[in-house]
Order: sequence, then structure tokens, then C-alpha cells
Amino acid sequence: MAKRVPLRASGPRRHVPPSQQVAKRASFATGGDPSSLMSARDEVLGRVRSALGDARGREVEVPRGYRSASEAPHEQVVERFAERVADYRATVRRASKGGLAGALAGACRERGAARLGVAAGLPEEWRPDGVELVEDEQLSAHDLDGLDGALTGCALAIAETGTVVLDGGPGQGRRALTLVPDLHLCVVAEDQIVGLVPEAVGRLEEAAREGRPLTFVSGPSATSDIELNRVEGVHGPRMLDVVIVA
Repeated sequence: MAKRVPLRASGPRRHVPPSQQVAKRASFATGGDPSSLMSARDEVLGRVRSALGDARGREVEVPRGYRSASEAPHEQVVERFAERVADYRATVRRASKGGLAGALAGACRERGAARLGVAAGLPEEWRPDGVELVEDEQLSAHDLDGLDGALTGCALAIAETGTVVLDGGPGQGRRALTLVPDLHLCVVAEDQIVGLVPEAVGRLEEAAREGRPLTFVSGPSATSDIELNRVEGVHGPRMLDVVIVA
């Protein structure tokens, strides 16, 4: 015969306050002594207070012994920037000032890009032949998505991190212009490349004081899911072409 299991009496469940739930879990985790959990917390806070000493309540001088400027020759700084940008799976191209339009036209042919969004006041020598340039006059997200890419300049670039920085200045346009289209063609002059992040921060001080948006771009947009599968183009352009102008 099957064994009968007596049913528990039904009725309203007793509500356990959250504080008691925490104490119960702490008791289980510490072998029945929840006070040991609090003791560990008090010990950590005690060490923090001891380390601070008499510094609490007064201004403390912060040591700034980090490097604030690169000592490498500028040619090496430019080469490092090109290497770091390529490490992020961006395409790096070189061009002379007179050959910039031709280099941009070649990049567009390789990418199959026939229509590019540009900011107002794009320099004449940046305009590639055979490519339709659509000036961004507050284009809607739908219109921006219909473009093949965007062509902009930048505020500066950082060699150490392979980063291009946009601040909404001349030739860059608003942030949406470089976030919605699938391709970003970015022109970087060699004299815009700095070695280290502190150098970049110093140069960006004016833009920050004016409240202009700062966008730091390190390669094309990339993210990964919980299984670490890389996906590109979710939060910005799937392709980034950087053209370094001598």
C-alpha cells in the first residue's frame, strides 16, 4: 500500500519582518552567531578610521605623481595611436592633406557607402567625389538611419588608449550624427593626437566649461552577451574608419 503523508494544516502564512530574515540568514552563514557578521563590518570600518587618522573633516592633498605628458617623439605618438586604433578592429588609413578627399572616396567605395551625413561647414578639401553628402539639419533618427555613414572631424585623439574624442565643435556636428549611422568616417590630423589622457583632459577643458557633450570613441561599437559573444553596432556605428592626415 502507498504510504500516506499527512497534510499540513492550511492557514495564513506568518509574515517575517525583513530584519529577522537577514538575521536568520546571517545566523545560518556564521554558524549560529550573527554578531560575528557585524563584528567583521565593524573591523573593516575601524581600519578605515585608523587609516584616515586625523584627516577626517579637513582637506587632504591628493598625490598626483602620474605622468601628465608623453615624452616620446611625436612620430612615435602618432604610430602608437594608429596601432591602438587598429587593435579595436577599426580601419586606419593614412592620407596627405592634398589627398584626403581621394582617401575618403576610396574608403567609401570599399564600404559601399554612397550617402554620408556631415556637419555644417565641412571643409571643401574633405568632400569625396562620387559621394552624396547630406548636411545634418536636425535630421530625424529615421533619416540618420537611412544614411550609409557619417563623415566628421574630431576634437583630438589619444594615442595611449586609441581613442578619438568628439566635442561637438566645427566639422563634428551633434552626437546623434555619429551614433545612428552604421559607418563613421573620422578625420584625425596628426597634430590633434596627444600621447596621454591627462594631456587630452587639459585640451578639453574649454569644451567642458562650455557644457559641450564629450564623446570618447575607442573603436566601433561593441558589446557582449552573457555568453561573451561579441556583437557590434548595438550602441553606435558597427564600422569605424579613422583617416590620419599628415
